[in-house]
Amino acid sequence: MRLHGRAAIVTGASRGIGRAIAGLFAKEGAKVVVNYIKCGNEASSLAEEIKTKGGEAITIGADVSRADEVGKMVNLTMAEFGRIDILVNNAGIIIDAGFLDSTEDGWNKTMNVNLKGPYLCSKEVAPIMLGQKSGKIVNISSIAGLAHRTAVTNAIYTTSKAGLIGLTRSLAVNLAPTINVNAICPGYIETDMSASDTPEARRREMEDALLNRVAKPEEVADAALFLASSESDFITGEILTVSGGRAMR
Repeated sequence: MRLHGRAAIVTGASRGIGRAIAGLFAKEGAKVVVNYIKCGNEASSLAEEIKTKGGEAITIGADVSRADEVGKMVNLTMAEFGRIDILVNNAGIIIDAGFLDSTEDGWNKTMNVNLKGPYLCSKEVAPIMLGQKSGKIVNISSIAGLAHRTAVTNAIYTTSKAGLIGLTRSLAVNLAPTINVNAICPGYIETDMSASDTPEARRREMEDALLNRVAKPEEVADAALFLASSESDFITGEILTVSGGRAMR
């Protein structure tokens, strides 16, 4: 029960990595906000699953790219739990398009969710954490943001995730010594977003990792748990890569 008594917001928690993180946090004793924007049924099913197992969870629909909706989410969380100890900025999108085929609209949508969203959510919860004299912010970036050679083909997505790494380091400086801010850079993860990949693409991703396999969302959740727990109290401004060694290729 490494998160007993703590309250956590996990954005984009209805599916994939976010769902695994929210579920694990609840298992470890956290009161969890399952944020979603479209998949309300999936979010509700996760919250009910958590409650059935004796945990506490609520669902809040909010677009993280809109300041008013983020503000409402944080206010609802405080009304329900009375505190916010952990923020996981997980919500993200990827628009599959090469650079020459990309559009300004695609750029704006991606940056709004992948980069503006973490900025808005962090800005909203930071004063609360500072008042509590403690807090953990975990940003879910990508090895694309580290300029890994086989992960940077999508120019817009890569730029958004590189920007999130920069934001992580800046927040670590601005919010020290009270709030720890770190990022996780997953490699290829088995999620709904990757389900449509061709067998050939999947094979290339597996071969590119030293461990010769893809990861499960739960393996990223384990890393998030470490960064959200007291075990990482002396870690801030760091980037934890979870890629099966892919970043070393």
